[in-house]
Amino acid sequence: MKISAVAIALSAAILTAVFVTPAHAHQPVILDEGDGSPSSGPLLPDGTVSYAVYATVANKQARGFRFRLVEGDQLEVQYLISDEAPDNALTPKELPRVTLIDPKGRRSTLKVNERNEFYEPYSRKNYLYLSRIAEQGSPGTYRVIVRGRSVEPVETTIAVGSREVPGTVVN
Repeated sequence: MKISAVAIALSAAILTAVFVTPAHAHQPVILDEGDGSPSSGPLLPDGTVSYAVYATVANKQARGFRFRLVEGDQLEVQYLISDEAPDNALTPKELPRVTLIDPKGRRSTLKVNERNEFYEPYSRKNYLYLSRIAEQGSPGTYRVIVRGRSVEPVETTIAVGSREVPGTVVN
């Protein structure tokens, strides 16, 4: 029985699509009502692993999580929202406030300072980058709080890390 070159090429393409992890395929972590603060939310033991933390929040609702870095690790955090109405039409004052607390307790707010489009091929969804941090990290546990400021719920994504390897989540 002869196998045609087309059948081999098609098989190879299907296997590649199934088994190759696409770039930017952050490991998903979904926050819910039980994750109202960093201490009650999940811990990402290795904050260099690529995670996408999803939180949907409306006015005064909060979600939180933690991640750890060790000496020499790069701090990489991105704040994104879905590039779909009504989220993409919200003003900066209506968007969720994202607060990052470093291991020494210093608080900083991820300022909405951009609205750059980003197509995420794994989910086939369009996002808007609102803020990004990439700098030398401090060793220890970081805490993140996402607090809603809009009457309507806003789907918020906080991306942490950049290494596309499997990671663990401690609940």
